[in-house]
Amino acid sequence: MWSEVLKRRLLGLALALLWSVAVPAAPTAAPLTREDVLTATLQPYAGTSVRGVDTRTLTGKVMCGYQGWFNCEGDGAERGTVHWIKHRGQLAPGNAKIDLWPDVSELGADERFATGFHFADGRTAEVFSSFKQATVLRHFQWMRDYGIDGAFVQRFVGGLRDPRALRHNNTVLAHCREGANRCGRTYAVMYDLSGLGANRIAEVMDDWRALRTRMHVGDDPAYLHHRGRPLVAVWGVGFNDQRAYTLAECRQLVEFFKQDGCAVMLGVPTGWRTLNRDAVPDAALQDIIALADVVSPWTVGRYGTPAQAAATAEKTWRSDIAWCAAHKVDFLPVVFPGFSWFNMYGRAFNQTPRLKGEFFWSQFVAAKHVGATMLYVAMFDEVDEGTAIFKCTNEPINGGESKFLTYEGLPSDYYLWLTGEGARLLRGERPVEDQLPARKGKLP
Repeated sequence: MWSEVLKRRLLGLALALLWSVAVPAAPTAAPLTREDVLTATLQPYAGTSVRGVDTRTLTGKVMCGYQGWFNCEGDGAERGTVHWIKHRGQLAPGNAKIDLWPDVSELGADERFATGFHFADGRTAEVFSSFKQATVLRHFQWMRDYGIDGAFVQRFVGGLRDPRALRHNNTVLAHCREGANRCGRTYAVMYDLSGLGANRIAEVMDDWRALRTRMHVGDDPAYLHHRGRPLVAVWGVGFNDQRAYTLAECRQLVEFFKQDGCAVMLGVPTGWRTLNRDAVPDAALQDIIALADVVSPWTVGRYGTPAQAAATAEKTWRSDIAWCAAHKVDFLPVVFPGFSWFNMYGRAFNQTPRLKGEFFWSQFVAAKHVGATMLYVAMFDEVDEGTAIFKCTNEPINGGESKFLTYEGLPSDYYLWLTGEGARLLRGERPVEDQLPARKGKLP
């Protein structure tokens, strides 16, 4: 009996050995490398380009910040769910990082991703991925339809050491480039230095070299130029929130871009001119700004009512503009529709109320009164902080401890339309009136 058992075991071992030799294991996929990503994603633009806005200057334009940082499980980016959630897991009650819910009703079936949230009628609430070409192109179509000039495409260098993050950022940038060209809009790269570690400014330079030499960024018809040169923006210079990089490194970066033949826009603190409030108390900050072509002080959360917006324009922006005129730097003020950081940080829900558009519109009017000639809208797709202007839903969502703002019953495209009206006001195509413009019909 035991001899039979032994024979069977020996036969099984022999067969297993034979199988392992005859049928080798499937090869393990090689890890994704930075060079793999650069080769696959950075290509010159060869698509259609439609003539639309004047891409030769920032003057007279209303530009939106475009985060493009959203991922969903199964979108092809292999990053899981990114920026929708506070921690790993499903986008579900208690794990939402956003305070506005996007309206995805126009998106195709392959652009929508289910979540653990549900509308009041039981339907599953869905979101989108910025990795999807069709979604980004649709966003630029909305810009065209509502008269918005274009977008500053955010690029967070701090995370680009990860090949998958790099692939996502490059892919979104390529989508934005295509959308701007096909829809007659404009776009520019904006490097956000937030989260960048010490002694890493050289990585920004290396990234720009790759975009210029491989992707030929700046050469396609839709890329925004200013003062005769391609415009590149750098956000996060001179803030007093203990950033790891230094002003000296920021100066080196500005000088690098200038030597590369670029015009430079700097995103700086509100207190940049007086060297107080949110700015470092160092005059070197103003020296750096004087080297740039455009300065854009960040004002999100710095005021919260129409009256405060008007006061900021008169007491701060007007003097900022005078300083800029004396130093031959253009001034790009920031306007935003509202603000809320409840789900992300537990701050006050609806901290800066939209007032059905009155708060947003008051900033366009205030900027025009003090002589602004260009505007930066924060932001196109920023649902995290509740500053988005793209289409968002008014439908109530059963969120448990997660709460979501709505557009207060206004059409989901209302802030796209109002941004377009703000652009018309800036260019003198409509009267400067404190009262909200009346909208006729549902279409732009």
